[in-house]
Amino acid sequence: MPKTKITTKGQVTIPKDVRERLGLRPGDEIEFVEDRSGFRVQKLVPASPFKKYRGYLKHLAGRDSDELVESARGGRGT
Repeated sequence: MPKTKITTKGQVTIPKDVRERLGLRPGDEIEFVEDRSGFRVQKLVPASPFKKYRGYLKHLAGRDSDELVESARGGRGT
């Protein structure tokens, strides 16, 4: 089991094999999640900035792509 020490400033170095298993890179954030047996450390995965657009064009489903392009270009479209 990997071990590390806490510095006087409260900092720790995450062992290389743990960083690799968690997929951690410089600049990533981690969070400490408390559960019944103690704390878990996990990589904080930010929400996709595109998630809010999911389903945004749902009303266009089934339409012909050529019609959509023509309409977007300001053509007569349908």
